Amino acid sequence: MKITTIILAAGKGTRMRSELPKILHEIASRPLLRHVYDTAKHLENNTIKIVVGHGAELVTTALKDLDADWIEQTQQLGTGHAVQQVSDQIADSDIVLILYGDVPLLKLETVQSLISNVNDSSLALLTVNLKHPAGYGRIVRNAAGQVIKIVEEKDATAAEKLISEGNTGIMAVQGKPLKQWLSRLGNSNVQGEYYLTDVIEMAVADQFTIITSQPQTEDEVLGVNNRIQLSHLERVYQQQQAYSLMELGVTLKDPLRFDQRGSLASLGQDIEVDINVILEGINSIGSNVKIGANTQIKNSVIGDHVEILANCIIEDAIIGQGSRIGPYARLRPESVLAENVHIGNFVEIKKSSVAAGSKINHLSYIGDTTVGSKVNIGAGTITCNYDGANKFRTIIEDGAFIGSNSQLVAPVTIGKNATIGAGSTITKDSPEDQLTLCRAKQTSISGWQRPVKLEK
Repeated sequence: MKITTIILAAGKGTRMRSELPKILHEIASRPLLRHVYDTAKHLENNTIKIVVGHGAELVTTALKDLDADWIEQTQQLGTGHAVQQVSDQIADSDIVLILYGDVPLLKLETVQSLISNVNDSSLALLTVNLKHPAGYGRIVRNAAGQVIKIVEEKDATAAEKLISEGNTGIMAVQGKPLKQWLSRLGNSNVQGEYYLTDVIEMAVADQFTIITSQPQTEDEVLGVNNRIQLSHLERVYQQQQAYSLMELGVTLKDPLRFDQRGSLASLGQDIEVDINVILEGINSIGSNVKIGANTQIKNSVIGDHVEILANCIIEDAIIGQGSRIGPYARLRPESVLAENVHIGNFVEIKKSSVAAGSKINHLSYIGDTTVGSKVNIGAGTITCNYDGANKFRTIIEDGAFIGSNSQLVAPVTIGKNATIGAGSTITKDSPEDQLTLCRAKQTSISGWQRPVKLEK
């Protein structure tokens, strides 16, 4: 069985009030269209075709990595007209699945169930029972409960508007009859558009059975037309992510205040996550990990028994087991911490490796640095790695002790078990096992009087 999936993504999205095409607006940091594509790509033996229109160049550029055929609908004359643009690329024996680029939460299981209802004499249609069906096409059935047509809201009679079963627009049918019906579409309606929904009435006239199925929830088939709906579906999606993690054993202090904008490559046990934590990109989290409130973690690996205190930002970093981070720490890309490392409050690490057992606990910047094991770096220490044009590396060897408020001007090496006196500016290599310091001589001036403000 070969499937051709057509994703309709040509609409302007006027109610978004944005220069950005609607389908490029994001849920969980991914464009709406990518959500739909990611669902469709899991179908076996499937070719994906995406119909674009408004902002076509922006869309195809932003999503150029998608393995799909792009078809441009230069005039937006309705959903039927959009599918017509692909008609000559559909094989008679294909099962054609029609999806929408602004319906991001559709589940794979729902799509698979829909496709299973397609045969030589049936059309599969996804419908939904709605508490408030205004704006949706209504599913009209005969006395025997069989679908006979879909009527759009603007063309519906008062009685038809009372119908609560709405059309999602999502359907599947074999290619041959679909192409015949598409060729017969007209635009004699209030909108003057070619409605894809008119295909249903044609199918009934040709003795096809309309087999309906429904999603698990209404939210699964809701489209995005404005920023209120976008925000609603973001919360629905995030709640789904949160519940999935809790089912896997993660403790979330408040699942309504948690965002996952990506995926987890691996997940340990007994993980505790406080409020307002954001996980972005692809992360791996070990066992017995605690993550404090208001922390952001992106594309990082967190080892076992790690504690991350509140208000930390961690990006493209590796944290070894037993380490303790924060509060208010920042690990920038290419930061690699070995086991049992302590990174404290208001410490920033950038493109540096820190070996086992080392501590950088207060108010320090460590950039382009190799830190050995069991090193202690005092408060206010800075590795001066940039001369305004080039970056240079600092090497701090095992067991070194860096006194508070020191500046290490790279390129420089601090030897094994060396001590740097507090307040030093180090511009030359420091020998191992020795104290190195660089300070101005302290002077006290007797009889000195502090200036006072003169009376006017």
